[in-house]
Amino acid sequence: MIHNDIHQALRERVLTLDGAMGTMLQKARAEAGCIDLLCLSSPDTIEDIHLQYLQAGADIITTDTFNANALSLSRYGASHLVKDICREAVAAARRAIRRIGRQAWIAGDVGPTGKSLSMTSDDTDVDFDTLRAAYLEQIDAIARAGADLILLETIFDTLNAKAAISALLEVRESTGLELPLMVSATLTESGRLLSGQTLEAFIVSISHARPLSVGLNCGFGAEQAIEFLPQLQHATCAVSLHPNAGLPDAMGCYTSTPSDMTAALRRPLADGMLNIVGGCCGTTPAHIRAIAAEAAAARPRNIPDCDPAAPLQLAGLEALTVAPDRLTPVGERCNVAGSRKFLRLIKEGNLNEAIAIAAAQTDAGARIIDINMDDALLDAAREMQRFVRLASAEPDVARVPFMIDSSQWEVVESTLKLVQGKPVVNSISLKEGEEEMIRRARHISSMGAAMVVMAFDERGQADTFERKTEVCARAYRLLTDAGIAPSDIIFDPNILAVATGIEHHARYGLDFIRAARWIRQNLPGAGVSGGLSNLSFSFRGNNFVREAIHAIFLANAAGSSGMNMAIVNPSTLIDTATIPEPLAEAITDTLLCRRADADERLIAVAAFTDAPGRKASPATQPEAPDTVSTPCSRLADAVVKGRADALPTLLQEAQAEAGSAFALVEGPLMQGMDRVGHLFGEGRMFLPQVVKSARLMQQAVELLTPAIEAEKAAAPGNAGRRNPRMVIATVRGDVHDIGKNIVAVVMRCNGFDITDLGVMVEGERIVSEAQRLEADLVGLSGLITPSLAEMAEVARLMQQAGMSTPLLVGGAAASVLHTALRIAPCYSGPTFYTHDAASLPTLAAKLIDPRHADETISRNAADQARRREEYTAPQHPATETVPDAPAAPATPAPTPAREGLHTLHPSVEELRPLINWRAFLAAWRTSACTDEARDVTDDANRVIDLLQQREATLTARILLCHARSQGLDINVTSADGSITIPTLRKAEPSEIDGLRPAIADFIAPEGDWIGLFAVTTAGDIAAYTDEMRLQGDPYAAITAQLVADRLAEAAAEWLHRLTATEIWGFSTDTSAIGIRPAVGYPSLPDQSIIHLLDRLIHYDEIGVTVTENGAMSPSATVSGLIIAAPGARYFTIGHLTDEARADYARRRGLTPHALARFLPR
Repeated sequence: MIHNDIHQALRERVLTLDGAMGTMLQKARAEAGCIDLLCLSSPDTIEDIHLQYLQAGADIITTDTFNANALSLSRYGASHLVKDICREAVAAARRAIRRIGRQAWIAGDVGPTGKSLSMTSDDTDVDFDTLRAAYLEQIDAIARAGADLILLETIFDTLNAKAAISALLEVRESTGLELPLMVSATLTESGRLLSGQTLEAFIVSISHARPLSVGLNCGFGAEQAIEFLPQLQHATCAVSLHPNAGLPDAMGCYTSTPSDMTAALRRPLADGMLNIVGGCCGTTPAHIRAIAAEAAAARPRNIPDCDPAAPLQLAGLEALTVAPDRLTPVGERCNVAGSRKFLRLIKEGNLNEAIAIAAAQTDAGARIIDINMDDALLDAAREMQRFVRLASAEPDVARVPFMIDSSQWEVVESTLKLVQGKPVVNSISLKEGEEEMIRRARHISSMGAAMVVMAFDERGQADTFERKTEVCARAYRLLTDAGIAPSDIIFDPNILAVATGIEHHARYGLDFIRAARWIRQNLPGAGVSGGLSNLSFSFRGNNFVREAIHAIFLANAAGSSGMNMAIVNPSTLIDTATIPEPLAEAITDTLLCRRADADERLIAVAAFTDAPGRKASPATQPEAPDTVSTPCSRLADAVVKGRADALPTLLQEAQAEAGSAFALVEGPLMQGMDRVGHLFGEGRMFLPQVVKSARLMQQAVELLTPAIEAEKAAAPGNAGRRNPRMVIATVRGDVHDIGKNIVAVVMRCNGFDITDLGVMVEGERIVSEAQRLEADLVGLSGLITPSLAEMAEVARLMQQAGMSTPLLVGGAAASVLHTALRIAPCYSGPTFYTHDAASLPTLAAKLIDPRHADETISRNAADQARRREEYTAPQHPATETVPDAPAAPATPAPTPAREGLHTLHPSVEELRPLINWRAFLAAWRTSACTDEARDVTDDANRVIDLLQQREATLTARILLCHARSQGLDINVTSADGSITIPTLRKAEPSEIDGLRPAIADFIAPEGDWIGLFAVTTAGDIAAYTDEMRLQGDPYAAITAQLVADRLAEAAAEWLHRLTATEIWGFSTDTSAIGIRPAVGYPSLPDQSIIHLLDRLIHYDEIGVTVTENGAMSPSATVSGLIIAAPGARYFTIGHLTDEARADYARRRGLTPHALARFLPR
């Protein structure tokens, strides 16, 4: 072994990694379903490929073991061959090195297995332990066969990588081998891993492995991959890059030549940004020969030394640096011991509302979320796992690191297996002795986590300055000697209650403050944390005094004084300047122990200090009693009206009349629902009324549920009766749910039991839930064009599962033609396009009625066959020549008055006059001249009034930068880099001037200016819409979301006007302000452009997250371009020819298949 040599070599020169194994095997026509098996059946072929790469100049060759793990090999019935394959793979590489006769290193190749731990539900059959066991067998076999390094590559899920690292650490310990680790991730166009992490967060999350190198491979060609190299430059290890040979063409062939790749790699090599460079898919010895020659002339990147004084780094989906001299708030409200509301929600199984508490903590400023489930009546491990899984799937929560808080070690162990980022464990201590503390600390570190160390030892809790410092110093020495990084140690010297009236407690505040300062000065690298709520426990019930104590304590203990983390409710942190002087002085006297009677004085002052009172809201005035004669008829009428006074009393009276709760549901409640559905279908009732009726129905059923369950138990024959069932979901990659929510309401009003799986739902989950529930219908929704490909994938999965359940697709992205052409052929069961919620009940009723189902399905199939035939019929092109662009190119726009990036926060009050009420009413499917329109508008205005009272704002961002057109592309350059935005030409001549314009026509080729913009409701308004959704009132939730959508569009108009007249200043007339085509809209329909804009606008900085399919969250977000050209106008692209699609795919850098997700035919 020559491990020490590679460390030295990396500092002296850029090392060359080999290229693709699969590509070479295809050239050699080596047939195998799994190429790893060729190590056994054709080892000479593998050896020869290694030799070719060595002859081309490779310094590191990778073994043919990418899929040589039990999980991947199980598809070929070869799981038992893992050790044999790994042994022969290393042997083939070693023989090739002997033949070349020079130094080279063997990297044992470990792939991602195709499984994902972060993106699967809790019922998956592959968990952390299963994946770790597969990695352990593979890495152990590779190591014992004599590999020099381990290459963990093509990582798309960090939790998978952590399972592999855990296995590697065990192999290192069991074999005594160093086994340096190369780590390489693959990114999506957003610059994140598929599992959602930023590249910076990924590096932090795997840093405990102390890798030899970290880098990127696959996913992109060299030209695209180098854009992300700057993010790797802060790594304290070598940096590697082995990209694909470009992107595959329509035939799956990689098109970048050796000279193409070296041309792209020349700059980063010359700039000293790389230590290892090679190739991935599509590369050959010819590519590696050219890359090796380029690398030989380059200087290696300077590998920085690890800084022992570096601050603590943590990670959720995003990275967090915990500065030693600033306070990092840790949200405390997701703790069953500290929040009665959170405990109640967990006991009730109301996880969605519990998650909302976590989201509220991050919105309020928490940089870490503390999660604790330690309660005697809870299964702490089970509840912790359920909550962490759900929190990890909620972007607003998962973006911050988690603090796994439990006194039960088994809870900590099991939860660490669920977190892909770098969390904190709270806590360990010397209470169980030195050996046990060290064992737990090493395990926590091996799982990539930091740790809180409590000031406890075998004698108990440290409560004086002397004891606190003694215990912390001892723990620090033991942990650092055991290899724990100082920055991963966070001491909690025990914040204890002050002003208790007990003399022994008088110095509790001061002793903590002194201990925090001592730790900072004497235990380098370690942090200090504590739970603030303990401090003011004596004043429970007086929240203002408690908050004042916390504020003054932090002013004395936090930041440069030593304490850099605090477990606190961030929404309750107040400014010390707002505390009345007598109270502030009394608190300070108590905390700093400045007077013998400090406690008594504080208690006396606190008795006369309270939080501001609240005004009681006026009681709702009762309406006149209903005049309908019987309770049952009054109940049915109440359902139709969507309102009822004293609903519990009315239900009791009606139940007495009907004879049972079950009869009440099937009688007057369903009769009312039937009337609602009938009136809606006739157009005599509008959607808002339907939603209100559904709300009342939901309330009634919830009140009756205990009685219904009791009746089922008493008469088992009732248990078999059920309503028709429908499973609905917004498909993977799409966050829009208004249409889906409306469908759910309407269908419930028509007697269906609806299971709403939410947004961004994996196809596998949709199918499994539909099968588990024996659903009668499956409904899919999507707004953005990539959702159409996801719908087709769900159809394929339903086919594979042998289902025949009718599939209904809808949403703005869907159409009757696309459904016939692209979705229906994937599924032998019936597939229907539904235009809107109003048309769905009638279709659904026919599909579940045996008397009408067959005829309905047959007619639909015949209509879809006709549409497919018409679409594929030969088209006769027009003979007339149609001009494309205008005769003269666009004139450059004036130089902006203020170029660069600008972020603004318009208020709801500013935007209100710009709201498009016509669009709002269109979403409700109602016209302006109706009573219902006035009702919903009034309700919306009440929401806007509330938002104004809360002083809610939106966020608007505009980037004014250089641009120029190059054919149909727009090249955009800013201080952060450059992007190329491809555009499309209108398919048919315009009726205005007979031309076929493209957006690029409106940008001057010799140089121009462009605006990139984004507006979002992230923050106040998104929090309000979430609040309404969690309240379970569908009408209020939909109204809130529609208001948010209108405010976002109004903000786009506001920003456009402000940009034209002030920020850019190209116009003084608000009626002549150019155009602002938004991504996903008719003239700029490719949703994937969002990923390009993200590189310059940085959506995450304004609270917006982007899915792999280009959907933005919150959904009330708009982003696009602002163009100043006087002749610029909006238009619709129309139907594209195959040639136009192929040209666009080439310019966009996507395969035609990949493009189909964003621009379906």
